[in-house]
Amino acid sequence: MNQGHNSDFDPRHLYRDTQNKSFAGVCAGIAKHFGFAVGPTRFVTLVAIMMTLPLGLFLYIGAAILLKPMPNESFKNRQEEVFWQEIRRSPKATFSNVRFRLRQIDKSLQRLERYVTSSRFATDRGFRDLEAEDRASRTST
Repeated sequence: MNQGHNSDFDPRHLYRDTQNKSFAGVCAGIAKHFGFAVGPTRFVTLVAIMMTLPLGLFLYIGAAILLKPMPNESFKNRQEEVFWQEIRRSPKATFSNVRFRLRQIDKSLQRLERYVTSSRFATDRGFRDLEAEDRASRTST
């Protein structure tokens, strides 16, 4: 079983962050979801609520009621959390980065396959075997 990872959690959904909340966790949840800083997000939300006073306040309260609280330990690790924040910020750049990494891995595998299937691999392996036999004969005498 996957410990430390909540199976009900979907990183594509927006949640209230009740661990870093000031009021209901709506701003903290939005900031965490999109990878923004919490302070400026709260400031922009406060200004927006004040400019559209009855409507903005109702929207905030509605978000506080409708958004589910973020489960504890939602991501497996920090790297997974950063990956999903990058996907939300710039999916094209994130997938471009993933494609680049996969190409690098493919190139490494191709080099490894070329070496393993070459005659040099067999020669190197023969020398290693001879060295191992030599060490074994020295320790037994």
